[in-house]
Amino acid sequence: MSRRAPLLQPTPSGLYCPAGDFHIDPLRPVPRALITHGHADHARAGHGAVLATRQTLDIMALRYGADFAGTTQAANGPVRLGDVTVRFHPAGHVLGSAQIAVEGGGQRIVVSGDYARSPNPACAPFEPVACDIFVTEATFGLPVFRHPDPASEIARLAASMVAFPERPHLIGAYALGKAQRVIALLRAAGHDAPILVHGALTKLCAYHAEQGVELGDLRPATVERDHAPEGQVVIAPPSAFAATWVQRFRDPVIAHASGWMAVRARARQRGVELPLVISDHADWGELTRTIRDTGAGEVWVTHGREEALVRWCALAGIPARPLRLVGYEDEPE
Repeated sequence: MSRRAPLLQPTPSGLYCPAGDFHIDPLRPVPRALITHGHADHARAGHGAVLATRQTLDIMALRYGADFAGTTQAANGPVRLGDVTVRFHPAGHVLGSAQIAVEGGGQRIVVSGDYARSPNPACAPFEPVACDIFVTEATFGLPVFRHPDPASEIARLAASMVAFPERPHLIGAYALGKAQRVIALLRAAGHDAPILVHGALTKLCAYHAEQGVELGDLRPATVERDHAPEGQVVIAPPSAFAATWVQRFRDPVIAHASGWMAVRARARQRGVELPLVISDHADWGELTRTIRDTGAGEVWVTHGREEALVRWCALAGIPARPLRLVGYEDEPE
């Protein structure tokens, strides 16, 4: 079935569906957009109409303001758009993240958006969806990327806290998804002391708590100037580490939670003493397993290490092509 004219086509604005007259995660304002999740490289303001999960719509409103689009609609079950039907399925990336299945004329294409297969206490788990064409991300699309168990990385953090009880541990984590995941993982590991959060994380952490994500006692890390707040764990967006705010903490252990911390040169360049390899993207093994799980007869690869995954598909006898869409980040830092 995937040999028919595909329901989606790449355009300068992103993937477009002529039969439904909509774009998926468009790179610029369009009349109708379907959004996979709330990260800024996928969810942009200014569209005429937006269809997304309720949580993604809420997150976009928190980040851009209530009038971020002309109209909004929460995806709830199948939605008919023109000559196609679309459905949203959990992607396991961040709260509200979804794969988008587009079906019509006997063909089903699934657009993964960003996704992860490892358990994440901050969002619903990934759900494989059978399809004819699978559009997959490839952020960590090289065989060298094999993410460790996040619990083992949190154990390393806990060991450092025991070894250096007098030093605050400042952890760089992206504001949406990574910060809340690190906090939830710490709670699951038994850390019940207050955790300090940078002001840039406050609204999103509060929303996660409202949605049932257990974050425990969170307190502000951005207090009056010249007063360092007390606490051994501090979570902040990576951009905050370039500000004078960090100087309020005496002899901190600088940590960073990212899949890219597997590349030690990146950790050294950023002055990271404790790199934590915690990723909200699929690694190489998860990417290839997911392709097989979908049973797709054709694969399109986007944003990331496209060529390596296309080559793997060829060796596996699966037709594949790189989309070479620009404008999506590998992983927000």
